[in-house]
Parts: sequence; C-alpha cells; structure tokens
Amino acid sequence: MQRNVLEYLENIVVKFPEKVAYADGTCQLTIKEVYSYSRAIGTFLIQQCHTKEPIVVFMSRRPETIVAYYGVVYSGCCYVPIDEEMPRIRIELIFKSLNPSAVICDENTRQALKSYEYTGKVYLYEDIIKTKEDTRSLMQIRNKQLDIDPLYIVFTSGSTGTPKGVVACHRSVIDYIDGLSDILKVDENTVFGNQTPLYVDACLKELYPTLKVGATAYIIPKDLFMFPIKLADL
Repeated sequence: MQRNVLEYLENIVVKFPEKVAYADGTCQLTIKEVYSYSRAIGTFLIQQCHTKEPIVVFMSRRPETIVAYYGVVYSGCCYVPIDEEMPRIRIELIFKSLNPSAVICDENTRQALKSYEYTGKVYLYEDIIKTKEDTRSLMQIRNKQLDIDPLYIVFTSGSTGTPKGVVACHRSVIDYIDGLSDILKVDENTVFGNQTPLYVDACLKELYPTLKVGATAYIIPKDLFMFPIKLADL
C-alpha cells in the first residue's frame, strides 16, 4: 500500500523521465528534473539537520516552487506555502504561529523576507538544488515515514479571526488524488491548467495527479486571468 505521495514521482520517473511535468511561460521542468532537484533539496535539508518540522516555502507561483515542496517532503518535514500575494498581516501571523527554523526562497522573495521579523535560516532555491543527492540518507528518512505523517500545513483565510494552520497527512492526499484521478480519467496525455494559488490546497488537483499519471500541469500566468479569450486560446 502506498504510504508517501513521493511514490507517485518515483514510479512515474521510470516511465516518462523526459516528459514535461510543470511549466509556465518562462520555465518548464521534466519529470526527471523534478525528481533530481527535489531529492537534492531533501538531501540538503537532512544535512542541515531538519527533520519532522515545518519548513516554509516562500516563493512566487512557478514550477520551481512545486519542486521545493517535494524537496521538503523528501527530508521528512512538511511544507508550508507562502506567497507575496498573501496579505502581509497574514504572513506575519503565520511566521509568529509557526516560528519556523528555515525558509526556502527564490531571488525575488529573499528580498521580501527581509522586511519581516524573521531570524531563522534562509535557503536559496537556486543554491540548494545543486546539492549532491545522498541516496542513503533519503532512504533512511523514507523508511521511518508513515502515511499519517504531516505532508503540508496551509493556513485559513482568517475570516473568523486569526488564521489557523490546517495539517494534511500523506494518507488523506493519496486517497483524494487516487479518487479524483479515477473520476477524471486522467492519463499521460492530460494537460492541467493551474489558476489556483500554490498556497491554497485546491492546487492539489493539478500537482499530484500530474505525478501519478505522468501528465503536465501548466501554471497559467496571472496576467491572463482577466482576459477570457486569451485564456481560452492558451
């Protein structure tokens, strides 16, 4: 029985290594690249002694952000997505609630992070994907993981007051993705169009079925959202 969402990736990379998994207008990543980069990130976090803790991924909406999520999972931690589009007060409350020991950023968000009262470790995505994979360490972590382990934490909108963190485990996501994929009858020829922010768990319906069947998820540029004809053409 499947215990970890990363088994989707490990199974599909054998079948379609060169197929594009995630793309937007400026970047595309093959399944093999997603696999290699995420394992490099996982190795790096293990080497920095991060395990079984929330790691914030503070990156813009792009394919690389998804890779960072999977890298955090490879380390045995759970990811917490944050985006600059979120209200500042919400981001501040998330940092205060979590008090994370580490944040993964890209070049743009690293500058934005300096404006927050955060004093923990900051890792640049472009640097940590260069880490040499440590297969043994990754396997040791995997052997200890359970399907009820936390996968990610998303925060509510805070409409009733302070935003609250909601934890999702591997099992709940696996059951959801397996059922959804069967209903939608997705396969390797499917192309998903993602409009949902990556810090909202509704984006799961594009992220994980892509790994399950070897599909492609295209992150639709935000500047097309208000132009239905252009959006339909895309």
